[in-house]
Amino acid sequence: MKRDRNVKIVATLGPASNDYEMIRKLHEAGADVFRLNMSHGEHSEIKARHEIIRQIEKDLNSPIAILADLQGPKLRVGTFSNPEGEFLEDGADFRLDLDDAEGDATRVRLPHPEIFAALKPDATLLVNDGKIRLKVKDCGADFANCVVVNGGQISNRKGVNVPDVMLPLAALSEKDRKDLEFVCELGVDWLALSFVQRPEDVNEARALANGRAAILSKIEKPSAVENFDAILKVSDGIMVARGDLGVELPVQNVPPIQKQLVRKCRAAAKPVIVATQMLESMIESPMPTRAEVSDVATAIYEGSDAIMLSAESAAGDFPIEAVTTMNNVAVEVESDPTYTKIIESSRTADRNTVADGIVAAAREIAETSDVKAICCFSQSGTTALLVSRERPRVPIIMLTSEILTARRLALTWGTNCNVTGPVERFKDAVINAARTAVSSGIAEQEDQVVVTAGVPFNTPGTTNILRVAPCDERLIFYTDPS
Repeated sequence: MKRDRNVKIVATLGPASNDYEMIRKLHEAGADVFRLNMSHGEHSEIKARHEIIRQIEKDLNSPIAILADLQGPKLRVGTFSNPEGEFLEDGADFRLDLDDAEGDATRVRLPHPEIFAALKPDATLLVNDGKIRLKVKDCGADFANCVVVNGGQISNRKGVNVPDVMLPLAALSEKDRKDLEFVCELGVDWLALSFVQRPEDVNEARALANGRAAILSKIEKPSAVENFDAILKVSDGIMVARGDLGVELPVQNVPPIQKQLVRKCRAAAKPVIVATQMLESMIESPMPTRAEVSDVATAIYEGSDAIMLSAESAAGDFPIEAVTTMNNVAVEVESDPTYTKIIESSRTADRNTVADGIVAAAREIAETSDVKAICCFSQSGTTALLVSRERPRVPIIMLTSEILTARRLALTWGTNCNVTGPVERFKDAVINAARTAVSSGIAEQEDQVVVTAGVPFNTPGTTNILRVAPCDERLIFYTDPS
């Protein structure tokens, strides 16, 4: 499905978007990728949504990416004798321990010995999305005596964040392992990995996925920011999960971190999603706030591959309006001449391979001549990722005989993904490129397109050929005499 924008939109599915009609409307309104949140819903519900997406993909002949977002370890306090919980006053003492007794105004169970093992005096503990801040006075293997720095209401099973230390926890819980195997067998395209702290977390998930899905690392902890370069190297994509980052880091740190991470992903030719609270007011309102629109626009101006809706499309009252708003903001931003200047001035890729030179040349040719599109043939998707990194001014037509590649690339900036028949010769690639450019409405007969590919075909990472081809009748209606 041809879009009038390059940035992609990720929409989370949930109770508000749970049937064929609604999910199809979301795709037609602009959703390129659907997120299945494994924190909510039984496997039967996840399977039903997956089947609906694949049916819509078939009905509309439009490759759709499916992103399964794994829950990750959940760190929570225990329960309180008072069902309403307790109010912690600033300056009060409060103890966390492994005692099974119900909590009160002085203590509560924290059933995570691995946290106590990592804590040190003066470490910070955040409870209830950071609303309560505790500072550790002294600690041991089964307790932490704290002082309440910022008080508030604490109640049963509120979440706990530990921003100051790297926890000796794997990113995959037992539930995550079961969910990972389930969604890989279903046939999702991307796995979003929560609680990433180090590259080893990504390698573990990759080994379990065994090539069945691409791995997208969620950056939501300070340790992930510190180790970002190593994490990026072993990941297929990145999600900037600003909600958790804003809990564990001072909120003023998040915007510059977002900008830095997006630039590094662009330079590495790996897709990056900016996520969390982008149009949150649209959960209950058909109109966003001006601040939210500016936030979405900022992510687009930075060159993000995708922007994401969470509860807005999963549980909100106006899911279609939320997707439509995001689409309209993207179209308007990308039509701004300033957008083009910002994107082109922020190219930071180091070009040191033949493939880098080929795609850079394709973009230069497209920008200095009357070329309507860059058409790239790729079985693995590498060529399309490199072309996308260049952020060309003309559309990118991605052609492949692998539906899995087309689906995964639906997350990548600017790609118009098309599944074509197997290609053995570069001449066949040129013919298919011309036909697709015309049939999709991107070019007309006698217009020109740039075609890139790797020869020999079916060999990943061999982008080594470029041709400027006319979309004339000789190509479009060519019949192989053999």
